[in-house]
Amino acid sequence: MYKRWLRRACATGVTAAAVLLAGATPAVAAPGDASAFVASARVALLGQVTTAVSPLAPSSTSGAASAQLANTAVPGVATAGLVTTSANRDDDTGVVSARSSLTDVAVLLSNMGTIGAITVSCEATQGGVTGKTSLADVALKTATVPLEPRANTTIGVPNVASLVFNEHVRAADGTLTVNGIHLRLNALVGEGDLVLGSATCGVAAPPMPMASGSGLWAGVGLLALVALPVGVTAIRRRRVDTA
Repeated sequence: MYKRWLRRACATGVTAAAVLLAGATPAVAAPGDASAFVASARVALLGQVTTAVSPLAPSSTSGAASAQLANTAVPGVATAGLVTTSANRDDDTGVVSARSSLTDVAVLLSNMGTIGAITVSCEATQGGVTGKTSLADVALKTATVPLEPRANTTIGVPNVASLVFNEHVRAADGTLTVNGIHLRLNALVGEGDLVLGSATCGVAAPPMPMASGSGLWAGVGLLALVALPVGVTAIRRRRVDTA
């Protein structure tokens, strides 16, 4: 009877330890952050701010994981149909990703033209941080733009603005921001910026190795916390049964 109880107690201890180990934080440091938005703008003509739009439909790994708007407008500058964003983090692997998508985009400034879809994404893995921009149904009057533009592809609209497609901005800490389209006004017209589709990914954080190093000692410690009380209880029970 005692042996049967002891086996049951040990099994309970091992199961509890497994649960604790499974629930332990998998990374020594928190994984990187990621965020996205569909549009932002600040445009000043003749020295007067005519349009100021904070990031629309924002999402982030530290807040709302996704956002959606049926339609979007930056007055006098651009419009879009359905727009969505998302930001995700995998705490087991440390991988983060972000995505921004716009449909039925029209650049109203100087009647530049339309773009059927803009999709911007970034991803941070243990191998590094990457990002890209994909376009569909591009019908711009100023120039022909590839559907998969290279990073920082730039075209100019004479006396009006410059357009940067698939803009890559990398910070000193490795964080990468990808802007689908970044419009900068020419100084003769005014000053300001318009961003359509943006995704930002910080570097990924490595998961805590549970098989060696600090991870091994953390696992041993957790197992001891469970096994020790079970062992003490078993010894006390045996003494009582013997008596």
